[in-house]
Amino acid sequence: MEETVQYAEATGLLGSVWLLVAIPLVSAAVLLLLGRRADRWGHWLGVAAIGAAFVLGLASFFQLRGLENKSVELSLWDFIAVGDLRVDFGLLFDPLAAVFVMLITGVGFLIHLYAVEYMAHDGGRRRFFAYFNLFVAAMLLLVLGNNYVMLYFGWEGVGLASYLLISFWYGRPSAATAGKKAFLMNRVGDTGLAIGIFIMFATLGTTQYDEVFNGVGALTGTTVLVLGLLLLLGAAGKSGQFPLQAWLPDAMEGPTPVSALIHAATMVTAGVYLIARSNPIFSANSTLQLVVVSVGALTLLMGCIIGAAKDDIKRVLAWSTVSQIGYMFLGVGLGGGAYALAIVHLLAHGFFKANMFLGAGSVMHGMKDQVDIRRFGGLSTYMKVTWLTFMMGWLAIIGMFPFSGFFSKEPIIVAAFEREDWTAWLFGGAALLGAGLTAFYMTRLFVLTFHGPKRWTEDIEHPHESPRLMTIPLILLAVGSVGAGFLLSTSVPDWLTATAGLGGEHAEHEAVLPHAVLTTLSLVVTVLGAGLAWFLFRTGTATAPQPAGILVTAARRNLYTDAVNEAVFEKPGIFLTRALVFLDNRGIDGLVNGLAAGVGGGSGRLRRLQTGFVRSYATSILAGALLVMAAFLAVQAGWLA
Repeated sequence: MEETVQYAEATGLLGSVWLLVAIPLVSAAVLLLLGRRADRWGHWLGVAAIGAAFVLGLASFFQLRGLENKSVELSLWDFIAVGDLRVDFGLLFDPLAAVFVMLITGVGFLIHLYAVEYMAHDGGRRRFFAYFNLFVAAMLLLVLGNNYVMLYFGWEGVGLASYLLISFWYGRPSAATAGKKAFLMNRVGDTGLAIGIFIMFATLGTTQYDEVFNGVGALTGTTVLVLGLLLLLGAAGKSGQFPLQAWLPDAMEGPTPVSALIHAATMVTAGVYLIARSNPIFSANSTLQLVVVSVGALTLLMGCIIGAAKDDIKRVLAWSTVSQIGYMFLGVGLGGGAYALAIVHLLAHGFFKANMFLGAGSVMHGMKDQVDIRRFGGLSTYMKVTWLTFMMGWLAIIGMFPFSGFFSKEPIIVAAFEREDWTAWLFGGAALLGAGLTAFYMTRLFVLTFHGPKRWTEDIEHPHESPRLMTIPLILLAVGSVGAGFLLSTSVPDWLTATAGLGGEHAEHEAVLPHAVLTTLSLVVTVLGAGLAWFLFRTGTATAPQPAGILVTAARRNLYTDAVNEAVFEKPGIFLTRALVFLDNRGIDGLVNGLAAGVGGGSGRLRRLQTGFVRSYATSILAGALLVMAAFLAVQAGWLA
């Protein structure tokens, strides 16, 4: 990484990058502290804060492009100074952070705007926007921090805010359970990240990015592997990757704008950011890269298979997020230039996935909050804007040319086939198979929702289009779903490779198949998957669960991953907790309480001897004196040895 511009040299807007975090954070504090007094206008304050952050981020982005070294570091104050540990409260605005800032604030602003109307009839709208902005502020701190401690603060802030948002409707048991599940599963990953940071300090004496990366070469291979695996555990937790993916679909219990923000622009991208930012660590160990690629390939296929068996429109999209993040993990695990390819897919995914989640919310808005796609059908006639914008997202996510997903996902598939050994066929084949499965289950979702015969419940009479405040963000995101991929793929990779240390020699390897053949195969499997789904579901589907084979049954049960977690972790954990409680109550507390009871009982019995009568005390003294005399005489007589 090139030498950065220090705070004293940072001029203009780049010296005010800290406002990117401060603006949404202060707005969240104002909304929470004012309480109901801000109910009438609090939502607009939330929108304005994110809009201001986007404008500042955009202006800073363009100013950064004008710098020769493309990096600005702001050291605001000494945060921790204990012994040998020195941690600055500092920010790093470089190309990698800049593209994340643009995604978080840009897509986040559109989601905020949509949420104004979506949450219009909710009594907790002001509180919702407070949590929303707290979430954005934490995510911005995560991507802007100039060391792993600052990243960890943002990391935990995102976890807290996600819990508050997922369980926002805490009166519903399912929402409260989903929030708790997300919080607990993320703690597992967060523990890995925390221990990884401890190892950095123990072995390198620092947590600053540049100092850690410069010191990686001095570490043993085992240390690098352990450190990378711990970081990967944290990344898997936040990004919903195997084996910590179970919380992500359950996050759908929160309001739809929450689903869009978490799954498109913020939380799930944090793990990809962590690995991309830590690329010198992961690139230093081939075994570590193989593990990351394996996690990504496995997760992308799991997401596809499970998504194909779901009937809840939001859960299908949730599992598609799990799958698409798997593609990004596959990319960052391949290393070299594939790091930048993964970031391009992440950015493009932010547009089309936010588009589809908000489109799902629009469908729910017009269908009295129903989510079962088996009960939809024929909505293209009644909700034309939602239908057209959702179509753009659908074509983008399946990777159809010339939509954004084609330009962002197809290069990752090609990069997987460029591995130097037999694993090129394994991981490239997994990515190619995932493309076909994605086309199948996403086409199933699109067809059952908007086409075919009407399968509405009796209480639905006239589905209606959403208000403009909801459709305008859909239209803007649909434009991004169409054109963002091409624009990003032609500019971002070279910029990141040249300025953010995300380059490498990977692109020089020859693929096992020619590029043109791989591109053609990708399009062919996409068309075949989409065509099969259209043929099977063009006339609708049964509105009740039907008998299914082994694979479909397993997919409906999330490939039994929840059952495994329950059997391996939850039930033994509950048993251990109950055993410890029993031991504490009957063992430790029993011993302490028994000792206290014994002392108290003995004292009570001894106290009965204290009658207060002189004659009783005189009799006791006489009896004692007689016993002493008798013992003395017995000794003298030799009766007692």
